[in-house]
Amino acid sequence: MNTERNSTASERLNTVAGNDKKSQLTLGLLQAIEQKDNISQRHLAQEMGVALGLANSYLKRCVKKGWIKITTAPANRYLYYLTPNGFAEKARLTADFSSTSLALFRQSDDEYSAVFDHCVSVGSTRVVLAGLSDLTEIAVMRAMQSKVELVAIYQPGSQRHEFFGVPIVAQSIECDSFDAIVLTSMEQTRQLALELEALYGAEKLVVPAMLLNMNYRNPLMTEQDSNLA
Repeated sequence: MNTERNSTASERLNTVAGNDKKSQLTLGLLQAIEQKDNISQRHLAQEMGVALGLANSYLKRCVKKGWIKITTAPANRYLYYLTPNGFAEKARLTADFSSTSLALFRQSDDEYSAVFDHCVSVGSTRVVLAGLSDLTEIAVMRAMQSKVELVAIYQPGSQRHEFFGVPIVAQSIECDSFDAIVLTSMEQTRQLALELEALYGAEKLVVPAMLLNMNYRNPLMTEQDSNLA
């Protein structure tokens, strides 16, 4: 089920955007160094949520850009400092992400209202949300203001049991227990859409238009995933 059915939803989903990944990881690195100048590269990688080699690549890139300065310290340690240009870049990235978050909220609020109105209009009132993310909270709020019934939130591997009173299930759901499954994931979006389409069929999968046109990060990144400038 989709308002744009020229091709299947999963075929048109965009995967990770390279520029978005680089910006997000660069901001994480600059923030981590601002908070602790004697941070080790291993801890830096943990803060960024990436492999050690990828963190090192980003660190070298930021040094090359003039955003970070490295000095030596006793016991073969290194200290990292943000340069004035580094502080300026961190401020710019922070503003960009804040602006993007506000725009995302406004767009997703309208999108999920339209999605649930469409579900009601075609008689698909029993709805499952697929994925726990910032979008899920917005979708839940909009669903509560509509005539749909939220059956569950499907999040593979989740240890949580409920979200705003809606049950969370980590295993596949019986197909006849719901009418539509609405995508709310912002991570590994294409992979989840393919899984849902295989499990329940394209006719039950509803993907908001914003998820067809926007790119989201994949947290499981390796050195091969990055195309550094």
